[in-house]
Amino acid sequence: MQAAILLITFLVFMFLGMPVAYAMGLATLVTALFIDIPLEAIMLKISDGMDDFALLTIPLFVLAGAIMSEGGVARRLVDLAKVFLGFIRGGLALVNVMASTLFGCLSGSSVADTAAIGSVMIPEMVRNGYSKVFATNVTICGSVQAILVPPSHNSIIYSIATGGSVSIAALFMAGVFPGLLFGLSIVALVLIRARKHNFPASRVVPLSEAVKIALDAVWGLLTIVIILGGILSGVFTAIESGAVACVYAFFCTMVIYRDYKWRDLPKLVHRVTKTVAMVMMVIGFAAGFGYMMAIMQLPSMATQFFLSITDNKYVMLFFVNIMLLILGTFMDMAPMILICTPIMLPVMKAMGVDPVHFGMIMLLNLGIGLITPPVGPTLFVGCAIGKVTMEEVSKELWPFYGAMCFALLLVTYIPAISLWLPRMLNY
Repeated sequence: MQAAILLITFLVFMFLGMPVAYAMGLATLVTALFIDIPLEAIMLKISDGMDDFALLTIPLFVLAGAIMSEGGVARRLVDLAKVFLGFIRGGLALVNVMASTLFGCLSGSSVADTAAIGSVMIPEMVRNGYSKVFATNVTICGSVQAILVPPSHNSIIYSIATGGSVSIAALFMAGVFPGLLFGLSIVALVLIRARKHNFPASRVVPLSEAVKIALDAVWGLLTIVIILGGILSGVFTAIESGAVACVYAFFCTMVIYRDYKWRDLPKLVHRVTKTVAMVMMVIGFAAGFGYMMAIMQLPSMATQFFLSITDNKYVMLFFVNIMLLILGTFMDMAPMILICTPIMLPVMKAMGVDPVHFGMIMLLNLGIGLITPPVGPTLFVGCAIGKVTMEEVSKELWPFYGAMCFALLLVTYIPAISLWLPRMLNY
């Protein structure tokens, strides 16, 4: 009965159009009043949820990604990708995916990736004969890689949702090969469609021009080397890497490239502050929500329920994938991670699934949800940039869903894809 009050209240507030963070917070307070738990205890849990040293990484990486996005790094990465892939049939679509891969290693955000790469690539693809819908679909699907590859913000949130029991560095390393596999799945689909629809090829970039483009882009690419190299070498931790990335992004944008005006910097910081504030509110209220679930023993009840359905790990993973894919279409990624992890992780551990592996499964599932209606923030951003409707995009997304689900199945049922690199590095 108590659990029903918590969940039903939360759903009612959600259906009334209330933001997820407020719905979780109010549902927690209503349930606490009903079962006579002091509100002071709830407030302390909400405060504790935001009082975590690891959370410093989120604002730093968000700021670094925003600076690199608006400072011309995205355009330079696109130009570099054209050197290697532009001359292939359908090359601009491949450039789009490759640029998303590279920029995802800087931004850690699917929405930021879509905004930065889409603003450059969608108009370019349309000018070269691609349809607006196809260009938009390639952009939003390619941007999901940013959810997986380091420095993924959502990997940090997953680590926090596990109570800190899963290392952020391990999650960063675990996301490398699933992210690349996901990108290759999109590339394979693009190549098939390019052959079928006779997509155009761009010009071959002369060697002298290619060298100049590469030298211009190398400053942005060094961000990836600094972040991963510093973590792997032990020079700084995954949390400290956020501060290093932020300082280097500022230096690269304001001193080296100088494409961004100093007078615009306060506006950028203001936008980043609003974004981080929203994320922190979700994390704080989710901590209170999770506290209520723990009091009601919802995680243990969920574990017993799922284990009563089947004791086959592979069947359970299939059910979990279906459930996460459906839930991901109705709620944003961060609150889904914070709500589902305490419930599902005990089940996965009981089945013998590594928590790092399950993290990759969850991130990929919910990443696909970001581009799935009715609630798909990356889908909305892509449609706005591509100047197309959500209905037009959704009708032609099915082949991309097939490619993405193929990658999801491989990541789900071949744990080594996620675990080989972190285990080799002793994380």
